[in-house]
Amino acid sequence: MKKQGKTFNMIITGVGGQGLITLLQVISKAALDKGLAVKTSELHGLSQRGGSVSVHIRFGKQVYSPIVPKGEANLVIALEIQEALNAAPFASARTAFLVSEYQSPTMGQSVSSSYVKNTLKVFSKKTFFLPADEITKKELGTSVVAGIFFLGYAVGKGLISLTENDIKKAIKEELPEKYWDINMKAIDLAIKYAKKE
Repeated sequence: MKKQGKTFNMIITGVGGQGLITLLQVISKAALDKGLAVKTSELHGLSQRGGSVSVHIRFGKQVYSPIVPKGEANLVIALEIQEALNAAPFASARTAFLVSEYQSPTMGQSVSSSYVKNTLKVFSKKTFFLPADEITKKELGTSVVAGIFFLGYAVGKGLISLTENDIKKAIKEELPEKYWDINMKAIDLAIKYAKKE
């Protein structure tokens, strides 16, 4: 985990409809509540049609730009396996990748999951591949919280400079009350998974 006070650089990639903006809001709120400066940037493709979406989040004592500099990402969460490759230019050996084994049906060519895994291992030694959609569907009855599950997993593995309490507090501040319970359960489940491995 990066020391407090230094800028923490994070990228979330996926496709439209996976809740990337909700994740962005929760993480930003958690960092703001700790008194940190936060800068974010949203890079949309055809998000409403399942196209590429990528968000950059940077927080620390002082943050001057919303875009993560190339080679300086601390954490990448990819909610779709092929989209993980879009973050590779921002990675270095110290970057942690949390990658969903979900693959979106695409109009063009797709690449195999083994290709993605082998490519990412060239960039980083800290790569975690999880079937988050399957886990949350089986354990919680819905895969809509797969992104929050990954955030909880990052907390459980110490890959992000935010705590479980920081995230849960931000969820209550950012999301309607009717969604609190399922998201809290997703965080708890993810931390349990992170500590098992």
